[in-house]
Amino acid sequence: MRIMFLDPPVRQPRSALTLVVLASFWLATLGNLALWRNLVAVPDLTGWHSWVFGCAFALIIASVLTALMSLFAWRLTLKPVISLLFLLAAFATHYMWMYGIVVDTPMVVNVFQTDTREARDQLSWQLLATVLGLALLPMIWLWRQAVETTTFIQQLWRNLGMCVVALVVAFGTLQLVFQDFASLMRNHTQMRYQINPLNSVYALLDLTVIPSDQPKGPLQPLGLDAHITARDGQSTRPPLLVFVLGETARSQNFSLNGYERQTNPLLAKENITSFRNVASCGTSTAASVPCMFSHLGRSEFAKRSNEFENMLDVLQHAGYAVLWIDNQSGCKDQCDRIPNINTSSLKVPGHCEGDECRDTVMLTRIEAELAKLPAERRARGTVVVMHQMGSHGPAYFKRTPAEFKPFKPECTDTSLSQCDRTQVVNAYDNTLVFTDYFLSRVIAWLKTQEKTNTPAMLYVSDHGESLGEKNMYLHGLPYSVAPPEQTTVPMITWLSPSFEQLSRVSTRCLQSQRDKALSHDNLFHSVLGLMAVKTSVYQRELDFFAACEGR
Repeated sequence: MRIMFLDPPVRQPRSALTLVVLASFWLATLGNLALWRNLVAVPDLTGWHSWVFGCAFALIIASVLTALMSLFAWRLTLKPVISLLFLLAAFATHYMWMYGIVVDTPMVVNVFQTDTREARDQLSWQLLATVLGLALLPMIWLWRQAVETTTFIQQLWRNLGMCVVALVVAFGTLQLVFQDFASLMRNHTQMRYQINPLNSVYALLDLTVIPSDQPKGPLQPLGLDAHITARDGQSTRPPLLVFVLGETARSQNFSLNGYERQTNPLLAKENITSFRNVASCGTSTAASVPCMFSHLGRSEFAKRSNEFENMLDVLQHAGYAVLWIDNQSGCKDQCDRIPNINTSSLKVPGHCEGDECRDTVMLTRIEAELAKLPAERRARGTVVVMHQMGSHGPAYFKRTPAEFKPFKPECTDTSLSQCDRTQVVNAYDNTLVFTDYFLSRVIAWLKTQEKTNTPAMLYVSDHGESLGEKNMYLHGLPYSVAPPEQTTVPMITWLSPSFEQLSRVSTRCLQSQRDKALSHDNLFHSVLGLMAVKTSVYQRELDFFAACEGR
């Protein structure tokens, strides 16, 4: 089947390298609109100085792209490679322009782990227009061009020659503006990840081709020596801990932590502790969740992420019943070796609309799923992880039913930058109000279990969120340059009176520690300590509950 408008017209063929150069300058200029917008805002670059530097920067990008594409300037690979770069640049431009994000390796991982529901939330007419203008139209032009025929040797020498010339131009231009360039990259680090589409290419190569420095081989067992120690407390009922894994909640917007809006009206009535100064492992679900359940801590986890089993494995080794209930896009491999269920596709009236299920749907399944766990394990105690949909954006308005929208008007456009910032914050804060309701329901359910169990709850979000501060939205910036809105997360504990007696951990003492600097690094050891698990991998100094034992 012929596609007529893609047929090359009868005209003088162009050399492959001419197409390479034209494509490079297209990508370096229009394909980097987000970069140029941010460059204009740099205070050290003003007037003619900014224009000279901007032109030099664009020439460097175009030259590097020319050098890269010249290696693929063969008849069979030329147009597919350029087309792929057009598409990468268009999609990256949209997200960088609309949300202020960057495209790095963790962000590409997030893309690959996004389910259809989350992907659909990203669709908008702005995305369509960007892809049409920056990718599809130049692709149509490209595929209509006739390419000059040369011998293999001729094309080889041309390609190599162009690659060398382009690199020389890039290096020479860089030397002319090196002082400004070095200062820019040092003081505005995020711009390193906004050079389009080189950022996307590097991220893809880093994920698929570049050798990893992480250890290879089978998963290493962890905490095989784990066992439950006898407690001094008097309760004979087994402990029941619900670990609520939050999604995209930032600490700054919790009224429990000083936010001027009442986003936690129900939790404020409970005897809880809200920790105000907790740092996340990462700025995305894919980065944070595996790290949260690891014993390594953020710095070591980045080097050895896939080497060991996790906290849930250790709890299982100790003899506890462990269950994962997911209302999101999966557990990021953390629940692979324990019983688990995904509720996001259930059709439960009152909890689900279309293909969207509220987090409360997990409570409709918890008792039935607990009953399936081995009775001998439940007799020792149970740990349940509930993975929220929470405040997942950009479609914040979808996360809340109509009765949980106290802040209006709210943004109902997934292109957040098209909404007034107040509307964006309204929509986001409404999700926190619903999370407050969900957590209060978890506590209410746990109270009903006190006749047979000794209940407690721990809630902590995986990462935070930008809501327009410095023109940034969503999350996923490299940790080194991410703002506190993306890295500071809420963490809340609720201990029933019987659990306080059993664990000898005082809520009053925990409340006195609420401003203590903590992080996801503390979770592994704190949960094990709270559940009285003794193992060689436990570190008491990282257990934030330990400071309140017997107090």
